[in-house]
Amino acid sequence: MHSIKNFINNHKETFINELIELLKIPSISADSAYKNDVLNTAEVVKLRLQEAGCDLVEIHPTDGYPIVYAEKIIDPKLPTILVYGHYDVQPPDPINLWHSPPFEPVIKTTELHPNGAIFARGACDDKGQMYMHVKAMQFMTSTNQLPCNVKFMIEGEEEVGSVNLATFVKNNREKLANDVILISDTGMIANDVPSITTGLRGLSYVEVEVTGPNRDLHSGLYGGAVANPINILAKMIASLHDDHNHITIPGFYDKVEELSKEERAEMAKAPFRLENYKKALNIKAVYGEEGYTTNERNSIRPTLDVNGIWGGYTGEGAKTVIPSKAYAKISMRLVPHQDWEDITELFKTHFESIAPKGVTVNVKPHHGGQGYVTPIDNIAYQAASKAYEQTFGKTPIPQRSGGSIPIVSLFEQELKSKTILMGFGLDSDAIHSPNEHFGIWNYLKGIETIPWFYKYFTELNQ
Repeated sequence: MHSIKNFINNHKETFINELIELLKIPSISADSAYKNDVLNTAEVVKLRLQEAGCDLVEIHPTDGYPIVYAEKIIDPKLPTILVYGHYDVQPPDPINLWHSPPFEPVIKTTELHPNGAIFARGACDDKGQMYMHVKAMQFMTSTNQLPCNVKFMIEGEEEVGSVNLATFVKNNREKLANDVILISDTGMIANDVPSITTGLRGLSYVEVEVTGPNRDLHSGLYGGAVANPINILAKMIASLHDDHNHITIPGFYDKVEELSKEERAEMAKAPFRLENYKKALNIKAVYGEEGYTTNERNSIRPTLDVNGIWGGYTGEGAKTVIPSKAYAKISMRLVPHQDWEDITELFKTHFESIAPKGVTVNVKPHHGGQGYVTPIDNIAYQAASKAYEQTFGKTPIPQRSGGSIPIVSLFEQELKSKTILMGFGLDSDAIHSPNEHFGIWNYLKGIETIPWFYKYFTELNQ
């Protein structure tokens, strides 16, 4: 794979500027006010894939936001790699915590990114990582070094649960047929400790509504005599964990995979310093399920977290009311073998059962997906490992991630192919948070590494 470093050096400024222009578009799929921006982003992705040398580029409408599909088939007898990514981003809230506007990208140097990082919503998740593949494709086509067939499927609804992707995949199995799926929507342990994500947690996301009286009430006239939905909701949520931080929903752990001592020992080999972890988060102590380490808690164990809670008066000053309603958004990260729909039903049944008679409870499921584990003894993993060895000079560590990419299990079910997760971000890149960023070194290193995966995957399949 000659000349890739020279190619990147010669096009570095262009690659960075193109990504910055992409990051300026507020493609927030969760907020309909940004519909036109999401649609415009799909058009930009289409244009860039055409410029990267794809022979066929199409925008496929869905009932929501469109999917950009592209391909370059050089020989049907050769292996085919399907690249998946997404062009939509999370809402930037809370805006006041950003050091610079979320859709006005700026480059700043940090301790972990001395070569600079791009600060913007979507920089790492997933515009920056998705765009690495577009630029890697451009290198391979423009230098006539593309060793196999490639297809792209870039969607605009990942951050809202990929609601229409399943239908598209089921209706286009032949179009999407491949030998392996390649995704960069994860991270690695450190810039000097490359890793490949081999496991993802599943997800169940729900919204709960607790209703008390038929209107907001005067807290002096009614306080102490009528159930306060916020008080009740807080108690109900608190009861979902016991004193050992185990989740109390009956049946929740029935299908949880217990890793062997040997597997846990392998995980423990990944470099990790608890003091650095606490310092980075500015916390005095870690917190979680008894009997497990920090890295186990956030990867191989299921969780239940409140993502948002509201009700009553939250404006400036005082307003003494007992609210009619209180709400919370709750997510559960699941491990392989826990079915997200089963868990959602278990949550709903339990949460409704613990409500006192003074209120009514409504549980609204939002979205979810299954967990996923990829074996490290298959050809695709071996090719990825060789690619990292080529560009990082060391063998990557297999690592289970605490995050969720629900469509990975869908791909295996519908397309019968494995997924390789080659992420180049860092845990500290603040994805989904204010001041999200992506290191320029990481961005360019991804562009450098991806073509080597194509090369080794093709060679190992011959």
